[in-house]
Amino acid sequence: MTDTAYFCVLSHEGVLAVRGPDASKFLQGQLTCNLNYLTAETSSLGARCTPKGRMQSSFRIVLDGDGYLLAMAGELLQPQQADLSKYAAFSKSRLSDESSQWCRFGLAGGDGSLVSLGLDLPQTADSVARNTGMIAIRLTDGRAELWVPHVDAAQTRARLAAQLHEAPVNRWQLDQVRAGIGQVFGSTRELFIPQMINLQALGGVSFKKGCYTGQEIVARMQYLGKLKRRLHHLSIEGMQDDLPAAGVEIFSPVHGSSVGEVVMAASSAEGIELLAVVQEDAAADGRLYLGSPDGLPMTLLELPYSLNPDQEIQR
Repeated sequence: MTDTAYFCVLSHEGVLAVRGPDASKFLQGQLTCNLNYLTAETSSLGARCTPKGRMQSSFRIVLDGDGYLLAMAGELLQPQQADLSKYAAFSKSRLSDESSQWCRFGLAGGDGSLVSLGLDLPQTADSVARNTGMIAIRLTDGRAELWVPHVDAAQTRARLAAQLHEAPVNRWQLDQVRAGIGQVFGSTRELFIPQMINLQALGGVSFKKGCYTGQEIVARMQYLGKLKRRLHHLSIEGMQDDLPAAGVEIFSPVHGSSVGEVVMAASSAEGIELLAVVQEDAAADGRLYLGSPDGLPMTLLELPYSLNPDQEIQR
């Protein structure tokens, strides 16, 4: 066991199920990702947008039985279920909150534990392995998610604890920040378009699937627009009493007003690391402050991937 190997319970997210004969057709017209690419062996990130291209939710989606499971921030689940249900009424699909039916674990350095559970998960990002109702999903940075039916959760947790250190969910979120994987929370609902959090660079947006809600705006930004705000990885030195909440504004002397917002944050050994959507000219200047023009100073860090628009539009 190494210091970097651990597991945790992903208690901060819920699971929305969309099932029925028309589930695929229905969701294809609602989501940024292309469901035609999903198989029993693959998953995807994705988002649901307003007609103006602003994300109402972001999620990881995976096939299950007669439909799909979408893992998203817990506070978004009920609003998304209620809103999507208005449109699902016109198709043979049904939505339900299946959060209580699943226990989701996050694993880092835990491939041996997955093998012991009969899950031989490939290293390729978004790969899926299955065994006796369990679902394992590979993330872009090598970590994995393990989805277990709730009836088996206690036994699985005990087996994981025998091999891995159990960490708080902050550890998982810190690794998510370092992987540059942003997501939407209740306080940032309808604030960002997908490209602002680099969702298109992580396979969560398809530019070949055809129409979906918000598609015109998202496609126009990719092909014709000049994005003025992008996702950045930042740090704040020193221990703080509280983590900055998603949506907290960021300031810079480049402008007399806010130049961005926090996407998500986590504690580190040195202080705080966070993802934020920041105006490009302010990021280039480098003088960024949390919450107010005289707030805590922040340092720009590198993201672990680069943006490649030509490659992104091939998906």
